[in-house]
Amino acid sequence: MTPLVEPPRIARLPRDKHHRPVPWFVVWMAERDGFTREARPGEPGAVPDFRVIKPGAIAGAWGRKLCWVCGMPFQRQEPRAFTVGPMCSVNRISAEPPGHYECAVYSAKACPFLATPHMTRRDRHLPEGTSDPPGVFLRRNPGAVAVWVTRYNQPSYRRDKLFDIGAPLFVEWYAQGRAATRAEILASIESGLPLLAEPCQGDRAALAALRDAHAEALKLVPAR
Repeated sequence: MTPLVEPPRIARLPRDKHHRPVPWFVVWMAERDGFTREARPGEPGAVPDFRVIKPGAIAGAWGRKLCWVCGMPFQRQEPRAFTVGPMCSVNRISAEPPGHYECAVYSAKACPFLATPHMTRRDRHLPEGTSDPPGVFLRRNPGAVAVWVTRYNQPSYRRDKLFDIGAPLFVEWYAQGRAATRAEILASIESGLPLLAEPCQGDRAALAALRDAHAEALKLVPAR
Protein backbone atom coordinates (compact mmCIF):
# COMPACT_ATOMS: atom_id res chain seq x y z
CA MET A 1 0.00 0.00 0.00
CA THR A 2 1.28 3.49 -0.88
CA PRO A 3 2.44 5.40 2.25
CA LEU A 4 -0.13 7.95 3.39
CA VAL A 5 1.08 11.51 2.89
CA GLU A 6 -0.21 14.21 5.21
CA PRO A 7 -1.77 17.23 3.49
CA PRO A 8 0.01 20.48 4.48
CA ARG A 9 -2.91 21.58 6.64
CA ILE A 10 -2.80 18.28 8.56
CA ALA A 11 0.98 18.50 8.96
CA ARG A 12 0.55 21.73 10.96
CA LEU A 13 -1.57 20.08 13.65
CA PRO A 14 -0.16 19.29 17.13
CA ARG A 15 1.03 15.72 17.74
CA ASP A 16 0.30 13.08 20.34
CA LYS A 17 2.99 10.93 21.98
CA HIS A 18 2.96 8.60 18.95
CA HIS A 19 3.57 11.61 16.66
CA ARG A 20 0.11 11.31 15.15
CA PRO A 21 -1.60 14.57 14.12
CA VAL A 22 -4.41 15.49 16.50
CA PRO A 23 -7.55 16.87 14.78
CA TRP A 24 -8.52 20.43 15.65
CA PHE A 25 -11.77 19.39 17.34
CA VAL A 26 -10.17 16.95 19.82
CA VAL A 27 -10.09 17.96 23.49
CA TRP A 28 -6.77 17.94 25.37
CA MET A 29 -6.72 16.97 29.05
CA ALA A 30 -4.14 17.31 31.84
CA GLU A 31 -4.08 16.44 35.52
CA ARG A 32 -3.95 19.43 37.82
CA ASP A 33 -4.19 19.35 41.61
CA GLY A 34 -5.49 15.80 41.49
CA PHE A 35 -8.20 16.56 38.90
CA THR A 36 -8.23 15.90 35.16
CA ARG A 37 -9.15 19.09 33.37
CA GLU A 38 -9.21 20.55 29.87
CA ALA A 39 -5.81 21.79 28.69
CA ARG A 40 -4.14 23.28 25.65
CA PRO A 41 -1.76 21.44 23.32
CA GLY A 42 1.78 21.86 24.57
CA GLU A 43 0.87 22.35 28.23
CA PRO A 44 2.83 20.12 30.62
CA GLY A 45 1.13 16.75 30.89
CA ALA A 46 -1.53 17.56 28.25
CA VAL A 47 -2.76 14.57 26.25
CA PRO A 48 -5.51 14.40 23.61
CA ASP A 49 -8.67 12.36 24.12
CA PHE A 50 -9.64 11.48 20.55
CA ARG A 51 -13.10 10.33 21.73
CA VAL A 52 -14.15 13.76 22.97
CA ILE A 53 -14.99 16.98 21.10
CA LYS A 54 -13.78 20.15 22.78
CA PRO A 55 -16.56 22.43 24.07
CA GLY A 56 -17.97 24.80 21.46
CA ALA A 57 -16.06 23.21 18.58
CA ILE A 58 -19.09 22.30 16.47
CA ALA A 59 -20.74 25.73 16.58
CA GLY A 60 -17.35 27.43 16.29
CA ALA A 61 -16.31 25.49 13.20
CA TRP A 62 -19.63 26.11 11.48
CA GLY A 63 -19.96 29.77 12.43
CA ARG A 64 -16.37 30.67 11.55
CA LYS A 65 -16.29 28.47 8.42
CA LEU A 66 -13.42 26.35 9.68
CA CYS A 67 -12.46 22.84 8.60
CA TRP A 68 -13.55 20.33 11.21
CA VAL A 69 -10.25 18.43 10.97
CA CYS A 70 -7.48 21.02 10.61
CA GLY A 71 -9.29 24.10 11.97
CA MET A 72 -8.20 26.31 9.08
CA PRO A 73 -10.68 28.45 7.10
CA PHE A 74 -12.32 27.40 3.86
CA GLN A 75 -11.50 29.35 0.75
CA ARG A 76 -14.33 31.32 -0.80
CA GLN A 77 -16.90 28.94 -2.33
CA GLU A 78 -14.67 25.94 -1.59
CA PRO A 79 -16.62 22.64 -1.58
CA ARG A 80 -17.39 21.06 1.81
CA ALA A 81 -16.54 17.44 2.60
CA PHE A 82 -18.18 15.33 5.30
CA THR A 83 -16.56 12.14 6.57
CA VAL A 84 -19.57 9.98 7.37
CA GLY A 85 -20.67 6.41 7.89
CA PRO A 86 -22.85 4.68 5.30
CA MET A 87 -26.03 5.33 7.30
CA CYS A 88 -25.47 9.05 6.78
CA SER A 89 -25.59 8.39 3.04
CA VAL A 90 -29.14 7.16 3.63
CA ASN A 91 -30.55 9.86 5.91
CA ARG A 92 -28.12 12.56 4.68
CA ILE A 93 -27.51 13.80 8.21
CA SER A 94 -24.23 14.26 10.07
CA ALA A 95 -23.53 15.13 13.70
CA GLU A 96 -20.23 16.79 12.74
CA PRO A 97 -19.42 19.78 10.49
CA PRO A 98 -17.63 19.45 7.15
CA GLY A 99 -13.93 19.81 6.37
CA HIS A 100 -11.63 20.37 3.45
CA TYR A 101 -11.73 17.56 0.90
CA GLU A 102 -8.11 16.54 1.44
CA CYS A 103 -8.54 16.63 5.23
CA ALA A 104 -11.66 14.46 4.99
CA VAL A 105 -9.88 11.92 2.79
CA TYR A 106 -6.90 11.82 5.14
CA SER A 107 -9.24 11.21 8.08
CA ALA A 108 -11.02 8.39 6.26
CA LYS A 109 -7.69 6.71 5.52
CA ALA A 110 -5.74 7.43 8.72
CA CYS A 111 -8.25 7.47 11.60
CA PRO A 112 -7.70 4.14 13.44
CA PHE A 113 -11.41 3.73 14.19
CA LEU A 114 -12.50 4.41 10.60
CA ALA A 115 -9.68 2.46 8.96
CA THR A 116 -9.94 -0.63 11.20
CA PRO A 117 -13.35 -2.32 10.78
CA HIS A 118 -13.09 -4.48 13.89
CA MET A 119 -12.04 -1.67 16.24
CA THR A 120 -14.67 -0.78 18.85
CA ARG A 121 -15.36 2.44 20.74
CA ARG A 122 -13.68 2.80 24.13
CA ASP A 123 -16.21 4.27 26.54
CA ARG A 124 -14.34 3.67 29.81
CA HIS A 125 -12.99 6.64 31.74
CA LEU A 126 -14.65 9.28 29.60
CA PRO A 127 -14.37 12.80 31.06
CA GLU A 128 -17.21 13.85 33.36
CA GLY A 129 -20.10 15.47 31.51
CA THR A 130 -19.41 13.70 28.22
CA SER A 131 -22.58 12.90 26.25
CA ASP A 132 -23.52 11.22 22.99
CA PRO A 133 -23.96 13.42 19.91
CA PRO A 134 -27.51 14.37 18.85
CA GLY A 135 -29.57 12.23 16.51
CA VAL A 136 -29.50 8.45 16.15
CA PHE A 137 -26.04 7.66 17.46
CA LEU A 138 -24.84 4.31 16.10
CA ARG A 139 -22.10 2.96 18.38
CA ARG A 140 -20.94 0.33 15.90
CA ASN A 141 -17.86 0.59 13.73
CA PRO A 142 -19.25 1.36 10.24
CA GLY A 143 -16.69 -0.82 8.44
CA ALA A 144 -16.70 1.58 5.49
CA VAL A 145 -16.81 5.36 5.41
CA ALA A 146 -17.87 7.93 2.83
CA VAL A 147 -16.27 11.25 1.96
CA TRP A 148 -19.35 13.18 0.92
CA VAL A 149 -18.47 16.33 -1.05
CA THR A 150 -21.05 19.08 -1.54
CA ARG A 151 -21.21 22.63 -2.83
CA TYR A 152 -20.12 25.24 -0.29
CA ASN A 153 -23.69 26.47 0.23
CA GLN A 154 -25.38 23.06 0.27
CA PRO A 155 -25.09 21.93 3.93
CA SER A 156 -27.22 23.47 6.67
CA TYR A 157 -27.09 23.44 10.47
CA ARG A 158 -30.39 22.45 12.03
CA ARG A 159 -32.01 23.51 15.28
CA ASP A 160 -31.46 20.02 16.66
CA LYS A 161 -27.69 20.56 16.18
CA LEU A 162 -27.39 18.14 13.28
CA PHE A 163 -26.21 18.90 9.76
CA ASP A 164 -28.18 18.30 6.58
CA ILE A 165 -25.35 17.30 4.27
CA GLY A 166 -27.38 17.80 1.10
CA ALA A 167 -26.95 16.35 -2.36
CA PRO A 168 -23.36 15.38 -3.19
CA LEU A 169 -21.16 16.60 -5.98
CA PHE A 170 -19.47 13.22 -5.63
CA VAL A 171 -18.89 10.54 -3.00
CA GLU A 172 -15.76 8.48 -2.33
CA TRP A 173 -15.79 5.35 -0.19
CA TYR A 174 -12.96 4.02 1.99
CA ALA A 175 -12.29 0.97 4.13
CA GLN A 176 -9.10 -0.16 5.87
CA GLY A 177 -7.25 2.90 4.63
CA ARG A 178 -7.98 2.30 0.92
CA ALA A 179 -10.83 2.57 -1.57
CA ALA A 180 -13.74 0.42 -0.35
CA THR A 181 -15.22 -2.31 -2.48
CA ARG A 182 -18.87 -2.42 -3.45
CA ALA A 183 -19.33 -5.51 -1.28
CA GLU A 184 -17.88 -3.75 1.79
CA ILE A 185 -20.09 -0.71 1.31
CA LEU A 186 -23.26 -2.74 0.76
CA ALA A 187 -22.52 -4.92 3.79
CA SER A 188 -22.20 -1.84 5.97
CA ILE A 189 -25.36 -0.22 4.64
CA GLU A 190 -27.47 -3.34 4.93
CA SER A 191 -26.25 -4.20 8.44
CA GLY A 192 -26.96 -0.68 9.69
CA LEU A 193 -30.33 -0.17 8.00
CA PRO A 194 -32.35 -1.94 10.75
CA LEU A 195 -30.96 0.59 13.25
CA LEU A 196 -32.45 3.42 11.19
CA ALA A 197 -35.70 1.50 10.66
CA GLU A 198 -36.27 0.80 14.35
CA PRO A 199 -37.53 4.32 15.25
CA CYS A 200 -39.83 4.23 12.19
CA GLN A 201 -41.76 1.12 13.24
CA GLY A 202 -45.50 1.73 13.16
CA ASP A 203 -45.12 4.80 10.95
CA ARG A 204 -45.87 3.79 7.37
CA ALA A 205 -44.89 7.18 5.94
CA ALA A 206 -41.54 7.16 7.74
CA LEU A 207 -40.79 3.61 6.59
CA ALA A 208 -41.67 4.52 2.99
CA ALA A 209 -39.39 7.57 3.18
CA LEU A 210 -36.59 5.37 4.53
CA ARG A 211 -37.02 2.90 1.66
CA ASP A 212 -36.78 5.76 -0.84
CA ALA A 213 -33.70 7.18 0.89
CA HIS A 214 -32.09 3.72 0.91
CA ALA A 215 -32.69 3.36 -2.83
CA GLU A 216 -31.10 6.77 -3.47
CA ALA A 217 -28.08 5.85 -1.35
CA LEU A 218 -27.52 2.68 -3.35
CA LYS A 219 -27.14 4.78 -6.49
CA LEU A 220 -23.99 6.27 -4.94
CA VAL A 221 -22.30 2.92 -4.40
CA PRO A 222 -19.63 2.15 -7.02
CA ALA A 223 -20.19 -0.69 -9.44
CA ARG A 224 -17.15 -2.65 -8.20
